[in-house]
Amino acid sequence: MMCFVGIFSLFLAGCALFKKEPPEVKETGLIRIAASEHPEFLDDMAYDGLAEGILGSISYLRRVPPTRTFRFGQDVYDTSHMIRSLEHFLYFIQAKPSNQELKKYIATNYLVYRSVGGDTPGEVLFTGYYEPVLEGSLEPSPEYPFPIYARPDDLTTIDLSLFSPRFKGKKIIGRYTHNSVVPYYDRKDIEYKEILKDKAQTIAWLKDRVDLFFLHIQGSGKIDLPSGETIHVHYHTTNGRPYRSIGKLLIDQGKISRAEMSMQKIRDYLSRHPEEAETVLHYNPSYVFFKIEEDGPLGYLEVKLTPGRSIAVDRRLFPLAGLAFIETQKPLTTDDGKIDQWTDFSRFALDQDTGGAIRGAGRADLFWGNGDHAEIAAGHMKHPGKLYFLILKPE
Repeated sequence: MMCFVGIFSLFLAGCALFKKEPPEVKETGLIRIAASEHPEFLDDMAYDGLAEGILGSISYLRRVPPTRTFRFGQDVYDTSHMIRSLEHFLYFIQAKPSNQELKKYIATNYLVYRSVGGDTPGEVLFTGYYEPVLEGSLEPSPEYPFPIYARPDDLTTIDLSLFSPRFKGKKIIGRYTHNSVVPYYDRKDIEYKEILKDKAQTIAWLKDRVDLFFLHIQGSGKIDLPSGETIHVHYHTTNGRPYRSIGKLLIDQGKISRAEMSMQKIRDYLSRHPEEAETVLHYNPSYVFFKIEEDGPLGYLEVKLTPGRSIAVDRRLFPLAGLAFIETQKPLTTDDGKIDQWTDFSRFALDQDTGGAIRGAGRADLFWGNGDHAEIAAGHMKHPGKLYFLILKPE
């Protein structure tokens, strides 16, 4: 999807749904652990949504070459083995086994790997993202003045690996002009100068500038139209400009404390200081272009994300589509939508997304879905935890 992959982290870094090609890394993010070190494998969602998530990963794996390899620490498995691993697990959980039955099944049939973590060994920082649902229109008006743009006609993506092997995995985005490729227009140019008027289709129009900005961060969303129809917009590409965090800007300026930083705090600050909104938002030159999908939201694997089950991690270090198990904390909210407390939880998840801010073995981002609770949880989540991956033992 996505791009508010790590809402909190993106305030401090860059974005989950921006499909940038990261530099190659050779180190591993996982180590194999003994059965005596296994977590309890308690699932707070009682298997709800897990089959859906597993089937999404299987659908992706069936589209890739059977010989493609997936790394789990020092061990490597091919696509066919990944599919068998997920299918075996899916079959076993159909009867919703007890925790003891599940633990025994995993110990007998699966290898378990744990993330090496970040600055603190074995510890992973979990953040969250969600799918915004916004009011919009297919026609501009004083009520709906802010455009959601499709990819511009003059935007060019250059694969640098075609010029030299040393640029493997590296791309640049720009525009061709006067026999030269130059950087694409930044956010300020696009919003102020109407640069894209004859260069990009407008998918829809929104009421609020800040809503549009956070849609860019999330990378996908639902747009409810006056007709009652809903369209799904999904990340297509960016203008290639670097992401600059407005959250970090507001922290550095002393306007929001680091401890209080959240998406909700940024929204509140901008609503109370509308005269600063343009300056703050234009601090981030990165701009996202969208496309319409029949359904969504879609993650990096181009499969529909499952609320509470899909995670975004560093795809250089962790196996795409892999079965994961997470331990961290979630918020408990009051009837008026306030966070009452944070409580420990654990559940199975699927590696189905990635993001510019999700870098290293010590970061993971949980997709919360849509709705008020999802927005609250995603906007405030920044908690340590553990991350595991499971794979069927080789025959």
